[in-house]
Amino acid sequence: MERTGTEAAATQPGEGERGETERTQAGRTRTEGTAPEPAATTGSDGAPHAEDEATKKPRRRLRWTRRCVPALVLLLLLPLLGTQIALRLNYTGDYADGTRTRGKDALWLGHAWVDGRKKDADVTALAARLKDTGIRDLYVHTGPMEHDGTLPADRCPRARWFIDAVHRALPGVRVQAWLGDELATEKPDGMRLELSGTRAAVLRTTRQVLDTGFDGAHFDLEPLHSGDGHYLDLLDALHRETAARDVPLSVAAHQIDPLPGLHSVVGAFTGHPKWWSQEFFGQVARRVDQIAVMSYDTMQFWQSTYGGYVAQQTSLALEVTPDSTDLLMGLPFYHENTPSHRAGAETVPAAVRGVRLGLSRTDAGRANFGVALYVDFAATEDDWTAYRTGWVK
Repeated sequence: MERTGTEAAATQPGEGERGETERTQAGRTRTEGTAPEPAATTGSDGAPHAEDEATKKPRRRLRWTRRCVPALVLLLLLPLLGTQIALRLNYTGDYADGTRTRGKDALWLGHAWVDGRKKDADVTALAARLKDTGIRDLYVHTGPMEHDGTLPADRCPRARWFIDAVHRALPGVRVQAWLGDELATEKPDGMRLELSGTRAAVLRTTRQVLDTGFDGAHFDLEPLHSGDGHYLDLLDALHRETAARDVPLSVAAHQIDPLPGLHSVVGAFTGHPKWWSQEFFGQVARRVDQIAVMSYDTMQFWQSTYGGYVAQQTSLALEVTPDSTDLLMGLPFYHENTPSHRAGAETVPAAVRGVRLGLSRTDAGRANFGVALYVDFAATEDDWTAYRTGWVK
């Protein structure tokens, strides 16, 4: 998500050609095979010539290839097809009563709110937009932090103005500092949580933003691999600080393995595990006051399978999140098309339906639950309407 932290940034090659080549070659072979084969010639002792045997072997291999390749392709496609059917079925069903906003929703805001680009009129318009919704928290982009964990003082010069303006216009709404950086987990450059000095600097940065007047600290560190003990150590230190100040510690969380151990398998082949284990998600959730699942960028092609995926993620997260921790499911308020995000599939209506289905099936009465809208500067009127009609009212 950090890639779209500022408004300037917003936040597979197939096998077709090879398959076409194989089909074309096979077609030529079939055409050539319609002609009668010449009779085998034999030597004086009646045995076939060596060149005839050499000709037959490639033909046998080609026949074997024709029979086995389709079977292998089918073997690979069946699990994918089964997964898509399961997600589609997961998108069906009815909601339980009361699966609407609990007044604990959140909205990610871009950097323009704290760097001087936004004015009083913009805050007035934001207040009107959020009136009578379930928004309680605003995650305003205050970073990115430097790779050493520090935050330059000039990175958010209008932070105090924005905090005060929101408190006046939207009483009861909390303004949290959204702090993030890219981790050096998959390439040399980035923040290294294994360094104690870096973790200490992040703690000092947290004190810095809270001293500015922010109502909490929201962290988004990516890509964060499942099982990272240094991240858990950092959360422990951060929570001691935020608890002492009686403000929330909040994090953006990766999605949970849709199949057990999937992050390990994918990580072994790609170097990018993407998901967290459900166990690790629970370990994180127990160390914070609020956890927001980034339930988008799912590589789904249809609204129904995306909604079914969100329903599954909602259930998996509810199963391991303590009742005392606010669990928020992310809604995609952006419309770019990338290999991991198809705007026509990952829609707000599909996400809201998935959230409500997952909540209905797992813990319909969970009080500390909501949705988190990503992100303000890419949102459309249709997004806001879908949120209001599907979740608020």
